[in-house]
Amino acid sequence: MINHTIRRLCSTVLLLLAVSFFTFWLMHTTPGNFFDTLRLNPQISQSTVDRYEKLYHLNDPFPVQYWHWLLNICRGEWGYSFYYNVPVTHVLGSRLFNTFILSFTSLIITWGVAIPLGIWAALRRNQWVDRVLSIFSFAAFSTPGFFLAVLVLYMASRWGALPLGGMHSPDYDDMTLVGKIRDTALHLVIPATVLSLSSMASLQRIMRGNMLGILRQQYILAARAKGLPERVVIYRHALRNAFNPLATLLGYEFAALLSGAALIEIVCSWPGLGSLLLTAVRSKDVYLVMSSTLLAGVLLVIGNVLADILLTLVDPRIRYEKSN
Repeated sequence: MINHTIRRLCSTVLLLLAVSFFTFWLMHTTPGNFFDTLRLNPQISQSTVDRYEKLYHLNDPFPVQYWHWLLNICRGEWGYSFYYNVPVTHVLGSRLFNTFILSFTSLIITWGVAIPLGIWAALRRNQWVDRVLSIFSFAAFSTPGFFLAVLVLYMASRWGALPLGGMHSPDYDDMTLVGKIRDTALHLVIPATVLSLSSMASLQRIMRGNMLGILRQQYILAARAKGLPERVVIYRHALRNAFNPLATLLGYEFAALLSGAALIEIVCSWPGLGSLLLTAVRSKDVYLVMSSTLLAGVLLVIGNVLADILLTLVDPRIRYEKSN
């Protein structure tokens, strides 16, 4: 497993290089740059702009700029954010944790609710429970996340029990530790729930289909014929085999939550990487865009590696061996 993990990480280096090169090329070919705005400011001299462009090699050809950025990344230097006027690591560090809280909470809600609902629907096939869950799944899966967020925010404004945006209340700094946790949790309810619904609907349908296929297998019939309790048959024999295909989706689900969180963060005013990336793209803050894209690719790689490890833990029959 260790050798397989190392090979997977090495093989993704080329993928990350391709993603970073394509992103850098897009930022370079689109018209304008951040310093066009600075040139319109009469308080900033042309010599200052020229000094910045020379310092960050922005006047050099595109391959030279990319090569310098790549060398800086290898040295652990992620560049400088011209819009925020601080190093990129400072900006990403303050926003990455917020996005992680939102995505991790949504992941827990999605898997914690979708798996039991999928099992329940499979055990009550063609009953009213199964039909209601099917209608809910199709409705949630077909509704755009940003539109659902707007609807939920509207209902919350009429209800008045949940915050309508942001991550903290204005008096957050004056609260106790318990009060700060409670305040953050209340602000998490709307964005985390909206972000979870679409993934929850898809995962619930997949879990239902897997369980129905496993329950028709001969070994399930043999286990019931031996007189095993139904709880043991369902949760020890059927569930473990039905969960195997879902383990491979974990990495892609994690990356999808991060990309899907961007739009939800903007609608719900959550201070995460989504709103940060939008600001960086609009302001042509090239190093902030590059670092955010590279970070998203690294998270996708980590999610896929975790999915491989989880699959071996769920199914002991799976072993990653070196091919001849």
